[in-house]
Amino acid sequence: MTQTVITLGAHVFDVQVRPVEAIPEGQGAALVEQIRFGPAGTAAGTAITLAKLGATVRSAGAVGTDPIGDLLLSMLAAHGIDTSLVLRRPGVQTSASVLPIRPDGSRPAFHVPGANLTYSPADAPVSEIARATHVHLGGPELMGGSQAATILAPARAAGVVTSADLLAPGDPGVLAWLDPALPYLDYLLPNEEQVMGLTSAPTLEEGVRALFERGVGCVAVTRGARGALVMTPSESFCVPAFAVSVVDTTGCGDAFSAGFLRGVGLGRSLRDSAVLGCAAAGLVAQGLGSDHGEFDLGAVDAFAAGAAVVEVS
Repeated sequence: MTQTVITLGAHVFDVQVRPVEAIPEGQGAALVEQIRFGPAGTAAGTAITLAKLGATVRSAGAVGTDPIGDLLLSMLAAHGIDTSLVLRRPGVQTSASVLPIRPDGSRPAFHVPGANLTYSPADAPVSEIARATHVHLGGPELMGGSQAATILAPARAAGVVTSADLLAPGDPGVLAWLDPALPYLDYLLPNEEQVMGLTSAPTLEEGVRALFERGVGCVAVTRGARGALVMTPSESFCVPAFAVSVVDTTGCGDAFSAGFLRGVGLGRSLRDSAVLGCAAAGLVAQGLGSDHGEFDLGAVDAFAAGAAVVEVS
């Protein structure tokens, strides 16, 4: 069966600048090696890698009627993503970020939430979601758990596999805000800092177990150079990251989510799905932006089979 994924939520237009070690003072200027732009966000960024890996992808959310929105949608469409479910909001700018990339690949961000904050469950394409095999909610905290639940609950009832990734840093208040949506998630795909902040747990494993108590089915946690931890109520295992020369960490979490969900859609084990996610993230990390890399499923599998992994003591 064809895997059809609706990636619903945050659509962001990123501008990346590298390398940046300091912002010039006053009217100063600095020469850099590269400036580029592209689609990003927990919905749009995940959509790109899913499409590269062979899933049928439809993206849903909100962007402005500005030129940035035009460009973002055209770049998504160039990857074969159906953007007909993305709404255009007059008078509100498309969400955008400027990312000064440090030499080590890390980056702060200057961000405008923009049209992402205008999207609500009333905008969600309920009938289209029910016909999909998967719905991935990127940034459910933008609308809150109660509202996210009104999208996820009928999707689950229709037999759609549900997943979500987060944008916000972890905080107990965010967990309370998200709580009503958690019982309707088959998969939650946060990073380690988010889990620890959400739950205030003394260990990552205990933090994940606290999420199980709130109804989440499986939690796949990205851990940067330490790879990923995948847990269900009955099993737990780690998958290492791949050793690559990191240019930019932007979009690596979204790439992991896409690889993991593509593996699930192909019927692969959770471990093999996490390996696919780590491999996709490793390829994206080697260039600038969430859309870096000309690869398909076969290329990612070949990379995973032949690349060295990071040895973390």
